Amino acid sequence: MADSSSLTSADLARQKYIIDVFESFYGDLMRSDGEAWRVKFRLMSATPHAFFRGSAVLFYSDLATDEDPFLDESASRVWIHGDLHVDNFGTYLDSTGRLLFDVIDFDEAYVGPFTWDLRRLAVSLALISYEKAMADDEIHTLIRALAESYATQVKRFSTGEDDMSFAITLDNATGVALDVLRSARQMTRVNLLDSATEIKDGDRRFKRNQNRSTVSDEIREKLTEVFADYLTTIPTRKRLTSINSHIKDITTAQGFGIGSVGLRMDSMLLEGPTQTLENDIILWFKQSLPSAVTRAVKDERISAYFNHDGHRTAVSQRALQVYADPWLGHAEMDGMGLFVMELPPYEASVRWSGVNQFDELYVLVKDLGRIVAKIHCLSDEDSDHTLVPGSADQAILRSIGGREVAFAEALADWSASYARRVREDHQLFLDSFRNRQFPSLRAQ
Repeated sequence: MADSSSLTSADLARQKYIIDVFESFYGDLMRSDGEAWRVKFRLMSATPHAFFRGSAVLFYSDLATDEDPFLDESASRVWIHGDLHVDNFGTYLDSTGRLLFDVIDFDEAYVGPFTWDLRRLAVSLALISYEKAMADDEIHTLIRALAESYATQVKRFSTGEDDMSFAITLDNATGVALDVLRSARQMTRVNLLDSATEIKDGDRRFKRNQNRSTVSDEIREKLTEVFADYLTTIPTRKRLTSINSHIKDITTAQGFGIGSVGLRMDSMLLEGPTQTLENDIILWFKQSLPSAVTRAVKDERISAYFNHDGHRTAVSQRALQVYADPWLGHAEMDGMGLFVMELPPYEASVRWSGVNQFDELYVLVKDLGRIVAKIHCLSDEDSDHTLVPGSADQAILRSIGGREVAFAEALADWSASYARRVREDHQLFLDSFRNRQFPSLRAQ
């Protein structure tokens, strides 16, 4: 697709639709920081999967008009992750001290149909499997395994076979999941601190570089006030001792991942549980944007529930993650919603480039299915259940209605079809970006 003359009328219409979706959802941000968005679009241009990762807003725009025979009203109103692609699985240390292989990154979390998480993950799996030159029947088998593992685990939760302690940990993990957990176990807080800080005059301070700079006195004062407000958003039982409230240093940066490019991130260095230097805490105060899921969910009862998108992200994470980070909270500064969390010292993720054998992928995919069931069915003890009352496992089981085989087949067929759409969209997006067809970037 070198130029528009080679495109069909359908291609041209889809290309215009892609541009319009990004412009309508992100136009103001693109105009305010065009260079950051050019960086994001270059990252998205690399592969169809990279494009898929960065185009959740397009995915949900398509789902808004899609029919799904496996949904009823109650199963359409559960907590969902919102951006469940393969790179959003990794490790974290939960509040009980266990290393878990689980879902990470809840920036797009919202309330919606449970199948949307499965569809997004299935398409992601289909795309990376295609890039690994796997056969269509192998990809189909992997997606079926994802759906079957998910449905089986939901049923186990509904019958009480598994409870709040269910997790994939060092004690029960196998294959790739175990390798990732072992990698995380070798990480240390000291190594994280040494990479981001230095010791000056007997105490730690952030390193300054092209990615991390000192905040002005005015911003420091604002963030200090914001920090006090943020502490009140941590559930009472998780609030820590007063020594943790001592701020040592504050710096600011911009996000650098596909989903975070251009977003403001302030980092705060706190005194740890003791006055020694090996257990200081780094907090992220991250600018939050509206969830892409809102392209498809137009329910004012849901949107009105949240004070801002930082609040939405924190509330959603507690609803999706058992024993959530004790530092998890939210704040607001100059009308901007902020999501607050500790920079995780023990976070490792799957190196998908090294997972190429069908058998190891099959085992890993079944683990992913169980994990998705867990985030849909279990919540942190301090999560708020007023927005999504009732039992998610029962709602999901009723929705599937004993049609597990048909459910797995439907997910595999749909994801194969949409993955083809993504590969075509990727080329349309790349050409429109190359040829400066995004109005909000063209003028800069």
